[in-house]
Amino acid sequence: MMTDFTGEQTWLQIQHELGLRKLIEGSEYQEELKYDFNIKGELRHLDTNEPFVFNHYKNAPEQNHKRYQVLGHLITQYVYSLLERVCMLQKVYIPTDAKEDEPRSFFFMSKNALTSSSSLTVLLQDRGVFCAGQWGHRIIVNEGLLHGTQIPFIQTALQSHQGVIVLNPNDTFIHLKAEKERLSFPAREAATSTRSAWWMPERGRGSPEEHTMYVWEHFISKSAAENVAFIAHGYGGLVFVDLLVQRTQEVMSKVYAAALIDSAHNAQHQARGQPEIQQWVQKHCRQWVASSKPLDKAVGSLVRMNCPTVSAGTEKYGLAPSCCLQSIFKYLKSTLRAKTTTAFRNSPVATRSSTSKKRGIK
Repeated sequence: MMTDFTGEQTWLQIQHELGLRKLIEGSEYQEELKYDFNIKGELRHLDTNEPFVFNHYKNAPEQNHKRYQVLGHLITQYVYSLLERVCMLQKVYIPTDAKEDEPRSFFFMSKNALTSSSSLTVLLQDRGVFCAGQWGHRIIVNEGLLHGTQIPFIQTALQSHQGVIVLNPNDTFIHLKAEKERLSFPAREAATSTRSAWWMPERGRGSPEEHTMYVWEHFISKSAAENVAFIAHGYGGLVFVDLLVQRTQEVMSKVYAAALIDSAHNAQHQARGQPEIQQWVQKHCRQWVASSKPLDKAVGSLVRMNCPTVSAGTEKYGLAPSCCLQSIFKYLKSTLRAKTTTAFRNSPVATRSSTSKKRGIK
């Protein structure tokens, strides 16, 4: 199923046709979870049209929590399907040289993301139980797909003919074979099966930092794109700065900007004794934070954690990414334009042309 991303209504219509309900049907929770996303991307009860209710069982917090876990698992699988069928992203399993029974993880990327010379946008989420394509599970449940998923960011990047890589830093314990078997189980069994039975730590990539480093070394750093941008939320900002510290020259030469949202990074601490990294963060990063101030208004002294900081236009942490989406892409566009203009002015061809004009040579 193809989409030209002519507007947000297009992908919301497609997601509505795909239907979360199709994943719920057939499970043992199909009566307790009679929910689906409507045409606006909001999670609503199929009979009452009411938002999700956590306390479905009276005086049974453990049962309610398990029910919520099942919903979270189904939403994760649903978002994966949207990334592939709506955004047309490809699932890439890592490590690339894994043996047949070796644990693997994966991430998503757009077609030709590594071979196109256009700019490349990398999405890096916060730390939590949510996986690729999600800014936050609770936001998806309470506020909808437009606010809780990364799809609007992916859509905006693709509309600008940028390549996209969606990292999956929180999914670092999945076993490829176990994943397929687990997904064939009823939802109740999937939720209550123990982690030790179905989840195994993957080789050398057991943390968000290791996951990001692996994708950088084997994919992003080898891509044809000369202009890479990171959009990182929460702990993802710390992970990006860690990558910068570990691969300083590579990152500095390939990444033209990083948009950080309520980032957990601290450049002064992470890059202690490395002033060139702190200076790079100051020049090439901008942070949006939850604040009562209007969107893009300076927060504090404008410099927080060693990079310019502005308001995300909302006081709610979980809504910060969706609220500052347009502002982030405006910043990335202007930063890339400035870099391209500077590079052209400093190029040998431009320099010779300028010198010839000064001498009156045509």
